[in-house]
Amino acid sequence: MSDAALPTVAEVRAAAEAVKAALDRHLAAVERRIGDDDPDVYAAFNELAAAAEEYDELLYDRYDEVTPFEIPTPEDGLPYTGPAEPAAFSVLIRRDYAVVEPARLIAQAERVVAHDREAELAHDGGTADALGVLFGEYEPDEIASRAKDFGLEEGDSTLWIAASEEVAEPGEWLGSPFGHIDPQDVMHRFDVSSVFDEDDEGEDEEAGDGEPAARGLTPA
Repeated sequence: MSDAALPTVAEVRAAAEAVKAALDRHLAAVERRIGDDDPDVYAAFNELAAAAEEYDELLYDRYDEVTPFEIPTPEDGLPYTGPAEPAAFSVLIRRDYAVVEPARLIAQAERVVAHDREAELAHDGGTADALGVLFGEYEPDEIASRAKDFGLEEGDSTLWIAASEEVAEPGEWLGSPFGHIDPQDVMHRFDVSSVFDEDDEGEDEEAGDGEPAARGLTPA
C-alpha cells in the first residue's frame, strides 16, 4: 500500500476512540439487560464488533500491527435463539455470478424471445434485459446448474432457513424481503464458496491423502 493510501494517524486514533465508546455502550447495555435476548445487548454487541474490526484494519494498514480481538464471522454464526418448534420458516438464498460471456448470455435470451411471444428484449438488448428474460423463463436452480451455457460463472452462494412465529400475510414483506430477518432466527445456514476448496486442498496436502477437495458446504 502506498503512503498516500495509508490511513492517517488521526483516522486510527478516531477508530480507537470509537472502540472505547462502543465498549462503554456494550457494558451499559449488559448492565441494564432485560432477559437473555435483550435487543439492546445484541445491537451493542454488533456495534462493538464493527468498531473493533474497523480499528483492527486501520491499525494494520497504518502500522502493520494487529489486535487480540477475535471478530465473529458469518461462518461462526450467531447462537440460534428462535423457537424450538417454529410454526413457519423462511428460506433466503443468495447466489453470485460473473457475466463472463455477454454474447452467449444475450444469444440465449434471444432464443427464448424467438419461441415465446410473451418474452421480449428491450430496445438495447443488453445483458440486463437478457437476464430479465432468462430468469423469467427458467427456474433459478436450472440457471445455476447450466451457468456456463448462459455465459455465467458461479461465485459464492448461501442459503438460510430462518424461523418465523407465523406465516406472513400476502404482500406483507414484499417491499423489503430480506430486511426482517434476525440472524439469531437462522436455524440452518449452508454456504458454498471456492475459499472452502482452497482450505480443504491445503488440509489434504498436509494429510498427504491426495483426494480432491469437495466444494465447501457449511451448515450453521
